[in-house]
Amino acid sequence: MKKRKLYYYTDVRDLPQLSAKEKGILYPVAEQYSFRANDYYLSLINWDDPADPIRRLIIPDLDELESWGRLDPSNEQNYTILPGLEHKYNTTALMLVSNVCEGICRYCFRKRVFIHPQKDVLRDLPAAIDYIRNHKEITNILLTGGDPLVLTTGKLEKIIGPLREISHVQIIRIGTRVPVFNPYRILNDPDLPLMLGRYCLPDKKIYIMTHFVHPRELTTPALEAVHRLQKAGAILCNQSPLIRGVNDKPSVLAQLMRRCSFAGIVPYYLFQCRPALGNRAYTVPIEEGYDILGHAKAMVSGLAKRLRFVMSHSTGKLEIIGRTDEYTYFKYHRAADDKDSGRILICRSNPQACWLDDYEEITQDYRADQPYHLYGPE
Repeated sequence: MKKRKLYYYTDVRDLPQLSAKEKGILYPVAEQYSFRANDYYLSLINWDDPADPIRRLIIPDLDELESWGRLDPSNEQNYTILPGLEHKYNTTALMLVSNVCEGICRYCFRKRVFIHPQKDVLRDLPAAIDYIRNHKEITNILLTGGDPLVLTTGKLEKIIGPLREISHVQIIRIGTRVPVFNPYRILNDPDLPLMLGRYCLPDKKIYIMTHFVHPRELTTPALEAVHRLQKAGAILCNQSPLIRGVNDKPSVLAQLMRRCSFAGIVPYYLFQCRPALGNRAYTVPIEEGYDILGHAKAMVSGLAKRLRFVMSHSTGKLEIIGRTDEYTYFKYHRAADDKDSGRILICRSNPQACWLDDYEEITQDYRADQPYHLYGPE
């Protein structure tokens, strides 16, 4: 595949596809919440369709100015050890290694990283490595940002190499949207898969957590980039938020799950859109989302059904495991406090609820290893 150099836009007023009127309307939104896109990703948009899902993912919208949400919706600051290093779950540490993305999703839950680019990103790598080395319970490292794959291969290896030398670190995960926004970052750099291959060991794998949100993002270049990462030995999993106007139809979500599974990308998490500032118009209520995923799963085979519907709440990662007309059921998939692990929450149904905080909890006494009544407390 031929090398391709992309052109980037950081000012909506420079987009030739927008009218002068649209530019004037959208500029204040992009001033408040950063805009970044390239000509490759913009070419996926059907500009004749104002409701085009790819457009909705990347082009600012006036609805973002609605006063709703907060800059740190999962309270990541509460788990920050030092700038750019978080330790929320016992066995997992998170490193924010970049404050740049190839494109900025309009629903981004870390808008603060682009508003205050130097505040949250990792600046002291040796200190972070020392912390991880001294906490032997940490077996998983998640590299995120921003996007780690915007770093040069050399810079990325300076992070991965020292982590691989720590015996108790078994899994290194890289959260990225680069295969979506700029697959040529991978296709144009043969050193990247070679470097990843050096650290993909028989008993210690590198996982690439992709972020395909709509099936049209799975283009020929994107799939070739995915294939090269797989050939290097990396295991690929996809995690996507449920976004209003993008993948909130069961048929669209099923196609995304199906195509990921066909390409060997494990459908891993469907995230409830986090209540970050500006995200109201992108958010689907939880109970509606649960039903959408249920209908989508009915359309796909077993390997595509592995998707879990989860919420990254400040207290932990909760899976939405079921609902009736009266109750909605949550289970702590991971908990910030180990005593909450596996705990099941039974809440009164609230069709408008978009976050756990919107629910009234009925009980706090149920655990995964204890029997509970399917239809609520007796």
